[in-house]
Amino acid sequence: MHRMTLTPYGPDAWLLRFAEQPGEAAYEAARAICRSLEAEPPPGLIEYVPGYTSVLLEFAAGTAPAGSPELKALPARLAKQLKQPAEPGPIREIPVVYDGPDLARVAEHAGLSAREVCELHAATLYRVALLGFAPGFPYLEGLDPKLHTPRLDTPRPKVDAGSVAIGGSHTGIYSVPGPGGWNLIGRTEIRLFDPVRACPGHEAEMCWLRMGDRVRFVPRGKG
Repeated sequence: MHRMTLTPYGPDAWLLRFAEQPGEAAYEAARAICRSLEAEPPPGLIEYVPGYTSVLLEFAAGTAPAGSPELKALPARLAKQLKQPAEPGPIREIPVVYDGPDLARVAEHAGLSAREVCELHAATLYRVALLGFAPGFPYLEGLDPKLHTPRLDTPRPKVDAGSVAIGGSHTGIYSVPGPGGWNLIGRTEIRLFDPVRACPGHEAEMCWLRMGDRVRFVPRGKG
């Protein structure tokens, strides 16, 4: 594992790099670091954004200056968490109707029928590798290689929230409306991102999925 380093990333943000290459060890390291940041956040931490080999730390203005004792001690403190074994994430079931406009494209690329694509897609227990691109958008690992499909040459200007899609070797779910170039194969009514859930009086978090969760798609209706 790469020695942890902190580098400035703007006036009040720092990039914590913990690995040189993505992989299983880096993934478990990211999970451990995130657990530690949640349990004992450094002073002034507003948000953290995990990636495959790094975590971006955003602080309130002036709370994490270069050379501060808390910041200098942070890499060593987080490194200790890497030795703790991680429990498997919870399994979250997501109902999906397989009727997306790109289902036929994915089937043609795979040399399968649309029904076979749906069955293969729903047969896997996926893992949330990270959240990115949009708030709450999960990059799900474990897609059957037969379903790996290139992204669209021209992204759509708008994709509805809840759209289940395939992009390259990942599958995912659009969490908010917006542009996107992944292949749309279905839809779900689960709201993956809802800022209201983070307001006082709500126990749930604004992001329905978290890094490390496991996801199973459950077919619903006709697709």
